[in-house]
Amino acid sequence: MMADFSDWLAIANLKAAYCRLLDTKDWEGWGQLFTEDFLQDVSPSGGGVFHGREAAVAATHASIETAKTAHQVHFPEITIDGDEARAIWPLQDRLIWEDGRSLNAFGHYHERYVRTAEGWRIAEQKLTRLIVDYEQ
Repeated sequence: MMADFSDWLAIANLKAAYCRLLDTKDWEGWGQLFTEDFLQDVSPSGGGVFHGREAAVAATHASIETAKTAHQVHFPEITIDGDEARAIWPLQDRLIWEDGRSLNAFGHYHERYVRTAEGWRIAEQKLTRLIVDYEQ
């Protein structure tokens, strides 16, 4: 079955909101982008594995609340199969903490989405980084 372009666009808009809400520290809005049983794996990038939306939001909040951040994603590879979809998003992120630490990195988000009554939501996410420039 060929996916409707509106699904592709809805997933792209979901990821755009992900970056905007993350960078503006709108934790409530950001959390609503995930399923309740969201699985986040940032272990390939030095973080942990978080089971559930609340755990993932709390961990991210604690990690970057005091940082200025800019997350940019580009040119996704999105495949849609009914009410599930997968995407790989090239990523560049820049983080600067109040204590002077900074991160400039490039990598990929690998994600699985599900269609819910509220629209598409992120059900799984794995973050891999190819280049990491970290300064203390």
